This record gives sequence, structure tokens and C-alpha cells, in this order.
Amino acid sequence: MTDTMNVLFISLGCDKNLVDSERMLGSLARRGYGFTNERELADIAIVNTCCFINDAKEESIQAILEVAELKKTGRLQFLIVTGCLAQRYQEEIHAEIEEVDAVLGTAATDCLADVLDDVRAGRGRNCFPDLNGVSQTVSDRRYLTTGGHYAHLKIAEGCDKHCTYCIIPQIRGRYRSVPVETLLAEAEQLAADGVKELILVAQETTLYGVDLYGKKSLPLLLRKLCGIEGLKWIRILYCYPEEITDELIETIKSEEKICHYLDIPIQHASDSILGRMGRKTSRKQLQEMIEKLRREIPDICLRTTLVTGFPGETQADYETLYRFVNEMEFDRLGVFAYSPEEGTPAAEMEGQIPEEVKQARREELMELQQAVAFDRAEEIAAEGPVLDVFVEGWLAKEEVYVTRTYKDAPDVDGLLFLHANRELMSGDFVRAKVTGFHEYDLTGEIYDEFTK
Repeated sequence: MTDTMNVLFISLGCDKNLVDSERMLGSLARRGYGFTNERELADIAIVNTCCFINDAKEESIQAILEVAELKKTGRLQFLIVTGCLAQRYQEEIHAEIEEVDAVLGTAATDCLADVLDDVRAGRGRNCFPDLNGVSQTVSDRRYLTTGGHYAHLKIAEGCDKHCTYCIIPQIRGRYRSVPVETLLAEAEQLAADGVKELILVAQETTLYGVDLYGKKSLPLLLRKLCGIEGLKWIRILYCYPEEITDELIETIKSEEKICHYLDIPIQHASDSILGRMGRKTSRKQLQEMIEKLRREIPDICLRTTLVTGFPGETQADYETLYRFVNEMEFDRLGVFAYSPEEGTPAAEMEGQIPEEVKQARREELMELQQAVAFDRAEEIAAEGPVLDVFVEGWLAKEEVYVTRTYKDAPDVDGLLFLHANRELMSGDFVRAKVTGFHEYDLTGEIYDEFTK
């Protein structure tokens, strides 16, 4: 029931949401729908929304409103809203935006194609499966939006941590791991389709398998994924520091395909604020884990995220965080000003911090991290190491290839701009010698023949 209708699909938010979008796109492709990025050519629009922080919520609302206008001024006939904002505000979306034909929750990924068929037949309906009752299975092929050479593998859904600032457990449900055999089948299909870098994601990857197998099973999953032919790099994101085990560290050390890169969102370093956040680590424990990782894996790249201006954050708390960042010298770091989220304990806490204070602290931390990053880039350039790099594309104007090292996750970290004396293709892995740097990015030259 397609009649060659074109779908405009807008995916917002995190890489976990992107995986959902790719699954929905895959289901639509199997029904024969076409896709377009041109709004004036779209017959159907689908907005997969985010509402993790206030800025994301506003971006999602604005995207819906802009597309809704196309039903008045363009050829657009149907508008469907899905994702986190839809899960949280389904009634408000229908009440405030009459152009919306259907609203789907976060567990409704497999429902989209059927809902769209019903909407087109004049049977508009919503779809909100039980968050905690969804069977974690993955079927059929995703429609990759990352260029086809790297892809995210969502290994679990939901979260049980209940940090006081976070709405995710309410809109994504409890922690539910995807079975190993299902993930292996999906990863094998991705590799067969040309994916060479697999990026493991979840609200928390380190607790993988506890609900299914009674123990942390990320090391087991990693070892099995490393056996898939065609995969070159496996990258791990969103590791809670208190859940990192010796077995996981040893697996990262011993398996050649696993990037020596960990994303560890610590949020803060003041024990007082960590307690108010509902986090499970102390400043001392964080420092010990970071030192252990660097001792066991000397070339590991550590990325983290922080929050400034959490309710009750005193100047002393902030200074503790500042000193910690200065001492730890993270390779990669992002900072967010606290955003009070409706329905979370933190939003009702006393001691809310003025916005200008939050932002000033954020900017100061980012300036500190910028100095650390520039110094680190200068050191690397001076050493001139030879590294495997992943080719992303070609910049014709500058006549350089855009590449990434194992220290650089796509879209969030830096790049290495590579001069080469032969033609390279996106998805190639080559050896490159670092020759210089510019701010966060490195420059380099081709070193030898393609790596195997």
C-alpha cells in the first residue's frame, strides 16, 4: 500500500534513537516506501523525537511544528511522531498539534509500518506497547544512515539506575538486554553489508546480560563479536565506572579488534553532588578506576561527560570538579549545564542554580579541557606515531582525506586529515603517520600499504 509515496524521516537525539530510526526505515523500505530529504517532495513525514534535556525537547517540538506546516502549504499528507517526546507527551502532542496523525511510543519501533498503513486508510491510531513487556528481539535488516561503513549496535534498552536528574527509566523502561544470539545475528548481517566499525551502545553497556544471564556478560558478547569476519574495530560507549570489571578490562586488552577507548560518563567529582545525583561512585573511586584503566591499558583513550550547576552545587563543589578535570586530563570531555526535567527528583530539589552560573561554570571547564586537548594534540604530533585510521571521506577543496583514529568516535571526537598519494575509499583502513595538529584535530600522511 505504498503508491510510491515518499517519506521524510527526521531522527533526533542520541545514537540509541538513531538505531530505532534505522529499524523503522528498514521496515518502511520493505513495504516499498521511498525516502526523500527534500521537504517539498515528501508525502509522509515521521519525526523520531528526543526529550532527554530541555534543549532536545525544544528541538523536537520545533521540528514537529515545521513539518506540520507542510500539510498546509505543501504536498505532505501524513505526519507521525515517535520516540521519547512522543512517549512522554502523547496527549499534549495530539491536543496541541492537530496536524499529527499518529503518535508512537519508544517501544513501538516494529509498529510503524502497520500504523502508517492504517493512517493512510483513514484509521488513524497510536501505538504504545508496554515498555517493560517488549521482547528484546531484532528482526530484518536496518536501513543504515551512517554511510554503511560503521554502525551502532544497541545491546540493551532502558535503565535501572534512576539517577535523580534523568527521565530515561520513565520513557524507556527497565533495563532489558538483547540476547547474545540476536546481537550476533545482527552484527553478522551488518558486517556482510560492509560495516567495519561496530559501536556498542545502550543507556549503560556495562550491565549487559545481568537480567538475562544473571551476571555481567559484556566481555562474553565482545569476545563473540570479535570472531565476526569483516569487523575491524569494536568500540564501547556508555560504561558506568562502578560496573567496569577486571574481566572487561582484560577483554579489551586481549582482543585485537576492541578499540582502546572507553566512554565513561562520570557527571561530577564532588561526593556531595554525586550523592544528590544518585550516582554510585565517590571521587576517590572514580580516580582509582581511571588510574587502573590507564595502568592496565596505557594507550587507552578516555571520554567522559560532566554536568555543571546541579541543584545544591556550591562553589566548593564546582572547584572540586575543576581540580579533578585538571588532574585527570581526560582525552575527550563534554560538559552540559544542568537542565531540570519535569518528573525527576532533581527538578524539585532546593538549591536550583541560576542559569548564568551554570553556563559560566560550563564554559570555564570547556576552556580548561580545550587547553588539555590542545596540549595532548601537540604532544602526539611531536611524537609522530603511526596509527591505523578509518577513512570517512574526501575534502576536495583542501585535497585531504577525512579519517579517524581509534581515539575518535564518529560525530563526537576529533579527526585526522590525511594527505595520500593514491586514491582511498570511504571505509578503508590505512596506516598513517601523524605529522601535525590543528586545535582538536591531527594531520598526517599515508605510511604504507593497506592494513589487513
